[in-house]
Amino acid sequence: MDEKLLGGLKIAFASQYSFALKAQNFHWNVEGAEFYQLHLLFERIYDEVYGAVDDFAENIRKLKGYTPASLSRFSILTEVNDETSILDPQAMVAELLADAEKMQNIMKHIFVQAEQLGEHGLSNFLADRQDAFAKHAWFLRATLKGN
Repeated sequence: MDEKLLGGLKIAFASQYSFALKAQNFHWNVEGAEFYQLHLLFERIYDEVYGAVDDFAENIRKLKGYTPASLSRFSILTEVNDETSILDPQAMVAELLADAEKMQNIMKHIFVQAEQLGEHGLSNFLADRQDAFAKHAWFLRATLKGN
């Protein structure tokens, strides 16, 4: 198997997991006048992203790779920065939007590699993930317009 593709997949996998954890963090800790709407939005996002984690891991295994599966490994591989502060609601939305756009780019980059190697099943999966992050970005971007 192509080690560059496999390495990129592991980065994308760890980044996706980190993104989901951040959305869950914001879901748990959001406060303010828009609490309920943002609480539900963040939950919808992390539910969707976590829902794809197992399929992502299986795609790595199909390529004869091993899936990173520890917080220390994720912290090394992820391109989504941790958020340890409690942000105001709009900062939460803005940060998650920036990360959703980052995730779209990560998926796009790995998609291109998969296509070049003729891994069309994998590239279909990655296209779906890119599209999911585009939808998350749209929802977050639309939420910011109200303020």
